[in-house]
Amino acid sequence: MEPVTPQKRAARAWPLLAVLVVLLILLYQLRPILTPFVVGALIAYLGDPIADWLEKRGLGRGLAATLVFFVIGVVCIAVMIFMVPLLISQLNTLIHGVPVAYQWAAETVLPWLRNLLDLPEEALPRLAVRRTLTDNWQSVGKMMAAAGAYITGSSINLMVSLGNLVLIPVVAFYLLRDWDRLVPRVRNMLPLDWHAKAGELSRESDEVIGAFLRGQFLVMLSLGVIYSVGLAAIGLELAVLIGTVAGLASIVPYLGFLVGIVAAAVAAILQFQDWGVLLSVGVVFGIGQLIESYLLTPNLVGDRIGLHPVAVIFAILAGGQLAGFVGVLLALPVAAVIMVFLRHIHEYYLGTEFYGAQSEPQPGDNDAG
Repeated sequence: MEPVTPQKRAARAWPLLAVLVVLLILLYQLRPILTPFVVGALIAYLGDPIADWLEKRGLGRGLAATLVFFVIGVVCIAVMIFMVPLLISQLNTLIHGVPVAYQWAAETVLPWLRNLLDLPEEALPRLAVRRTLTDNWQSVGKMMAAAGAYITGSSINLMVSLGNLVLIPVVAFYLLRDWDRLVPRVRNMLPLDWHAKAGELSRESDEVIGAFLRGQFLVMLSLGVIYSVGLAAIGLELAVLIGTVAGLASIVPYLGFLVGIVAAAVAAILQFQDWGVLLSVGVVFGIGQLIESYLLTPNLVGDRIGLHPVAVIFAILAGGQLAGFVGVLLALPVAAVIMVFLRHIHEYYLGTEFYGAQSEPQPGDNDAG
């Protein structure tokens, strides 16, 4: 077989690049309907290793996919049954506690600041507690009522939302069942001499994405539980709400810690009106951070992701700006794959003459003239 020269390989790459660009444009135009397919694909990707494990122990792929899908469904339903009422209860506690906190700030915190800084009374704003809260709370209530009426009153919007919810498990099941057949088909669409490199890139991408989606998800879940239990132990009423938010924010390194400790500190001061409780809050988040740094992240994620925290923030914001909710879902997996490709491009670049790499020395190069 005639060897494929770099010129021929580059010439063949242009049609594939054109197809990729057209595909990306098409996906961008179809982004309003992609949410159930993206969520279903993520669920199938997360469940594929478990289905493979069951297959190796004698189960057929269809039965293994059904069992994995059943377990995921039961876990999701159980979490919703337990968490949703609890979070709604804590949101109600937050809503009813805001007026009391506002009044305490007006009657206690501001006078204390005036005395501490030795300022005249007019130097700090006076808070019209009841009137301001009444006006703003009525506005918030009207906005929430209007949003609820729009969601429930529009039959088309309601049907679309229900249709998306129904599509997610359907898409997830069929993708999970056929995952091991779809991946080779995609690979076989590439030119034969690309298969080795494509396999290398796909394995590295799978390792990075798997480390993030599976490992980081478990880290987020663990931190949410740790923060919630710890804050509940010190008697904080909003423990589960703040712990859940801090766990979700942990998708960005250290962001969950910062968001959680600030929110918990404010909530604790407003609830207990005692500065000493901040020590307990600090202990809870300090323990959580130590467990994450020395136990969770090294064992569940490791150093395979390689995404800088700033890159994580940029990827999420860019994904949301370009494709909305679908972009947010795909932001970090796509960023991880791009990172893998950039690493290989960088290695190739370091060996080019343009960079200044020296070619292999030829015999006689060092001989005296």
